[in-house]
Amino acid sequence: MFHMISVDEAVSRIVATFTPVESEIVSVANAAGRVLAQDAVARLTQPPAPVSSMDGYAVRAADAAAGATLTVIGAAPAGHPFGGTIGAGEAVRIFTGGVVPDGADAIVIQEDTEARGDKVTIKEAAQFNRHIRAAGLDFKTGDVLVRAGKRLTSRDVALIAGGDVAEVAVRRRPRVAFAATGDELGPPGAPHPPGGIVASSGYGLSATIAAWGGEPDDLGILPDSIEAIAQIPALAAGADLIVTMGGASVGEHDLIQKALAPQGFVLDFWKIAMRPGKPLIFGRLKDIPLIGLPGNPVSSFICAYLFVQPAVAAMLGTQMAAHSAAARLAAALPGNGARQDYIRVRTFSRDGELWAEPFAVQDSSMLSTLAAADALLVRTPNAPPAAIGSRVEILPLAGV
Repeated sequence: MFHMISVDEAVSRIVATFTPVESEIVSVANAAGRVLAQDAVARLTQPPAPVSSMDGYAVRAADAAAGATLTVIGAAPAGHPFGGTIGAGEAVRIFTGGVVPDGADAIVIQEDTEARGDKVTIKEAAQFNRHIRAAGLDFKTGDVLVRAGKRLTSRDVALIAGGDVAEVAVRRRPRVAFAATGDELGPPGAPHPPGGIVASSGYGLSATIAAWGGEPDDLGILPDSIEAIAQIPALAAGADLIVTMGGASVGEHDLIQKALAPQGFVLDFWKIAMRPGKPLIFGRLKDIPLIGLPGNPVSSFICAYLFVQPAVAAMLGTQMAAHSAAARLAAALPGNGARQDYIRVRTFSRDGELWAEPFAVQDSSMLSTLAAADALLVRTPNAPPAAIGSRVEILPLAGV
């Protein structure tokens, strides 16, 4: 007999099932959004030599007092270092990014000088080391630029490339195979028979799997029959995770467990003390973990957010659990029951604080409120009534 377990316990049991997938080598040009499997280490020092941070003149600070006139003996544009050494009474015309010549210890910016032929008059005295970027100011050869386990942003990619790293080891994208089940389902744009509905959840699930770093594999819509659902092992061969939508409870037409048990499916749990989404299956289909989401689209999304997301994160070697934030309640709520509740809310700022306004109708079939929501308000089991202005916990949905 399986009892209802808490959301936290369900997440822990799911995550414990997974280990990081193997790595692959990709060009740094294609690395954004991927999870780094090995530290990215700088192959050079940046900047490799002292360089100027301004257009002006490289000088010896001791020579460049206000009113002094120096002889310009050359130029140092970026990428074209001056080959000689600056001596007493001399200067080199320099540009941003240009290597500071030997002998120079300051830069006088162009606006503080007056040039005539090969002479330059200093209008404001130079200061030692002013406007010079030291060698290695950014990083040095051998420095770790980005640690393994980081999901690479565009800024990370720029840093790695700047360290002269052309390729990086990243976790391969975990393949998540998913299927919707139900005689009533059909794709958008197709004719719908009496009682038929559009199978919408798979589109949202596919997009979120990709956003979380996985590789979505849509197995399509399977009718409510033992024979059709029994095809899942063959259709999902080689997947790292199988996700089904619908057929997750124990009614006459809920066939996931019935169809897959003869195929080697072993159940871990199937009831979670939460709303929406109580009937959620988790187990193993031979050697592939399987999560069976509820069929209602809102329940399916919330359960994917809470349980599929951390599974993908575990396979990538990262932690991607839902991050909570604090807000004030914009409308009173009654006391909660025995299940953890996830309420769709719209947030807004007022008087420097974040507020959360629950939608009036929370039916688990309503995609319109899910799309309009930007957070989920979490109510713990048996929470007392909450008044307007109460502090509440929310899970932001931005980027999901």
